[in-house]
Amino acid sequence: MTKRRNSPPTVRTDFPHRIREVPHLWIPLADGTRLAARLWLPEDAGPDSRVPVVMEYIPYRKRDFTAGRDEAMHPYWASHGYAAIRVDLRGSGESDGVMLDEYVKQEQDDALEVIAWLAAQPWSSGSVGMMGKSWGGFNVLQVAARRPPALKAIISVYSTVDRYADDIHFMGGCLLESNLGWADTMFAYNARPPDPDLAGAGWRTRWFERLEAGAPWVLEWLAHQHRDDFWRHGSVCEDYGAIETPCYAVGGWSDAYTNAVFELLANLKGPRQGIIGPWGHQYPHQAWPKPDYGFLQDALLWWDHWLKGEANGVMDRPMLRAWMEDWTEPRAVQLERPGRWVAEPAWPIPQAASRTLHLNTDGLGDRPAAGPPLVLPPAQTVGLTCLNWCAHGDDGPEHPEDQRPDDARSLVFDSAPLDEPLEILGAPTISLTVAADRPVAMVVVRLMDVAPDGRALRVTWSPFNLTHRDSRSRPQALTPGEAVTVRFDLKNAGHRFPAGHRIRVAVSASYWPIVVPSPQPVTLTVTPGEGSLDLPVRRPSAADKRLADLPPAEHAALAPRRQMTPRRNRPLAVERDVASGRVTIRSGSDTGLVQLSDGWVFGEDSWRELSITDERTDSARSEYWTTMRFERGDWSVRTVTRSLMTSDATHFHIKADLEAFEGDTPVFSRTWLRAIPRRLV
Repeated sequence: MTKRRNSPPTVRTDFPHRIREVPHLWIPLADGTRLAARLWLPEDAGPDSRVPVVMEYIPYRKRDFTAGRDEAMHPYWASHGYAAIRVDLRGSGESDGVMLDEYVKQEQDDALEVIAWLAAQPWSSGSVGMMGKSWGGFNVLQVAARRPPALKAIISVYSTVDRYADDIHFMGGCLLESNLGWADTMFAYNARPPDPDLAGAGWRTRWFERLEAGAPWVLEWLAHQHRDDFWRHGSVCEDYGAIETPCYAVGGWSDAYTNAVFELLANLKGPRQGIIGPWGHQYPHQAWPKPDYGFLQDALLWWDHWLKGEANGVMDRPMLRAWMEDWTEPRAVQLERPGRWVAEPAWPIPQAASRTLHLNTDGLGDRPAAGPPLVLPPAQTVGLTCLNWCAHGDDGPEHPEDQRPDDARSLVFDSAPLDEPLEILGAPTISLTVAADRPVAMVVVRLMDVAPDGRALRVTWSPFNLTHRDSRSRPQALTPGEAVTVRFDLKNAGHRFPAGHRIRVAVSASYWPIVVPSPQPVTLTVTPGEGSLDLPVRRPSAADKRLADLPPAEHAALAPRRQMTPRRNRPLAVERDVASGRVTIRSGSDTGLVQLSDGWVFGEDSWRELSITDERTDSARSEYWTTMRFERGDWSVRTVTRSLMTSDATHFHIKADLEAFEGDTPVFSRTWLRAIPRRLV
């Protein structure tokens, strides 16, 4: 029977090589620190049968929380003749030390030592490939820019080239609410203890070192509200020429990190390829929405060519393969995105076409037409049609709904119905002449596909801090009432607008809960006829028809584990208090307690609550709680973190709490209180 293309991945058990696993090994560093790793090897790997190495290097504990994901992937590489290794960063899992922030120079320095150590092992051929998703996708680019000699190829999945303008912290100079959410995640993760059975007698000392050093990172991130050296560090766009390693870049339209694939293909000079599908923030062979994609098989071709020297034709593939999305019902749950695969031999597309539409009083037109100013009064809850900055790739409510409720409180510009389909691939560019009645304001632009019955599907979007109109490093306050012209890119998109549909641009001064509100409520005034939308039009290519079918998803078998207590997903819910006008968003999840075969038990229970009123920007409140549990026999540890952010016209106010327990006995408690001045954000 033919496997359904969108069914769960096939679990493979028939592989070319039998493998052996080293569940825990130490990698020594020059300063005496040991990094913990989990290694899978072909059984016959050794001095007489050396193999290349595939390395993943992240802070998420190879011991427990990513074990299932790791077991689906890394034994797959080993079973095809590689040494596959999952390394925990300094200060995470059982690795020594403490972790003080993401992407620090120490992280890169350690990676260089690990790569050299791997290349020198008796079972290693000396050729190392490095791969990773999200944090791991970032650091493979950062490490490649350091040019370790043994690093022969990389795969970067869902990453960024610019840590300030295109990451979870700031976007278009606007503060993302996820800045606090991600900080709370790492606040909780950094407080987790090593496994005493693996770390040895000093586990408790090392755990308390982490607790003592565990200041919430949001305090540091909010100290850098402009694009300074803090964010330039680790932003590979500062010097694309430093990356000479062959690079395979992977992205997903439902993921937040859609731009890096296009930036890397356009700016790297060495061998490079990219693929972008409809997926959210999971490795593509495990991610929703579908279609199905065998990422492991596809990546294996890359490794075989660059690490084993096989002439397998992988570099004959188009430089870019992309899923061209069609119209679909705008729903929060998207299990599949209709569309087709398209190919581009080079990026940017040589002699690329574009179409310019002008923002006129009567909508989007082919020519500019002057008209009276369009005024948009304040409204803080524009944005409730999309509650997530990033879809996590699960099968839950993560995607934009019908945009009409938000459009009703935005300035909307519609085109005439299209006479024929229009296909775009790349970053649409928006130009606006706009005035604000406050010195600090943002503008948010959404691009929609509007069906004949009025349903509006969000295609792409972007916020822009108007004080950043001339510089992200040295922003300047607005003069209230004075019009300024700004031009900026929306996030990259691949979409086919059907004939009979309309193109819509919606402009607002807020986008909560994704973007933190401006210091004060803002009234925007847009000048019609002086704004435009430039669409990156793509013409169907002969290369599309030459695309080989992408393989169906498959992975290796997972080790047995027992679900001791049930998983619980708390529904994503929005409620409105009619009396106060306060809108509250609540969501959370509980993994339950999971037991591994050696008796190690772990679990995570997290919860978030975001709220605001429509009239006041200083009413915004974001709160996160996370409880982590670890057990073995009579031994148990529990940590509880809580992060709260409020703001007013002049400051962000942070309160963070960390508690740790051995059994039921409190052993550590600390609270951080900080008021951080707003600097044109």
